[in-house]
Amino acid sequence: MRIFQNSAYKFIENRKKAYVVSGVVIALGIAAMILNVATIGSWQNYGVDFTGGSLIQVRFDEPTTDAALRAALGGADAPPVTRFGTENEYVIRAPIDDDSSINEVAEAVETQIAAVYSAGSFEVVRTELVGAKVGSELQLKALYAILFSFVLTLLYLAFRFEMRFGLAAVIATAHDMLITLGFLAVFKVEIALPTVAAILTIVGYSLNDTIVVFDRVRENLQKKGARKRDPIDLVNGSVNETLPRTVLTSGTTLAVLMALLILGGPVLFDFTLVLILGVVIGTYSSVFVASPALIEIQKRFGTGQSSEKKTKIEPATV
Repeated sequence: MRIFQNSAYKFIENRKKAYVVSGVVIALGIAAMILNVATIGSWQNYGVDFTGGSLIQVRFDEPTTDAALRAALGGADAPPVTRFGTENEYVIRAPIDDDSSINEVAEAVETQIAAVYSAGSFEVVRTELVGAKVGSELQLKALYAILFSFVLTLLYLAFRFEMRFGLAAVIATAHDMLITLGFLAVFKVEIALPTVAAILTIVGYSLNDTIVVFDRVRENLQKKGARKRDPIDLVNGSVNETLPRTVLTSGTTLAVLMALLILGGPVLFDFTLVLILGVVIGTYSSVFVASPALIEIQKRFGTGQSSEKKTKIEPATV
């Protein structure tokens, strides 16, 4: 990463262009959510985990794969299939229509499997019904988990750095969540529990990258002559100094995720796709959203109380 060793890109000076790009993308996502409510009755394409349906666990005596099982259940239109327990044991998440019962759905799945696999080579171990009430509770708990992570982030950064750093980090993370949810709404990606896990992972990754930049800002604030530097120049220099680390971390992470996207199969596709989107957006927001937000908060509300008083160092204003 020596190509970025002496970088001096004017990231902060171009923040208004980034605001326009982010605003347009977020607006498109919100429009897609509204359209989804009108067309499919929900702002996101929720899967069985959130809308209710049936869980059918099947054990095979002969070796098989999740791809072969999905092909037996209809290929591209097949319900989600995931490995469970032993090597040849799978769980099928099938939706239930208003006119169908869980037994009818299980019998239909068993009939489809029997048409491909030999008789007696598989066994339906259990069938369970996931009610719509349970699904709505999961939606609410997923929202609580995301909001709780925001609150903890704000409190941690307010204690470790300053309140303005925490606010800027929360703004950047909220920006990442809005774009990610907009992407899911535009392409109607099915929302399942692994997708929620991916979204929470995005929160952590975005915050990690933002904290690295903010830590360098704080270090530069404590250097001799920092008070005489232009705030934009100081933050911009900090972003450039952490650029090699940002590019290296994001690049290696994306390389692994791309391999997982290509080789992981349909089961991991949506999960990996959301993570890739999150890494890209998180890297972008740490440069073009979190850092400019820190300057904007400083202009409007001042520096706040420094958490570094114990060291008797007075940080310069940003």
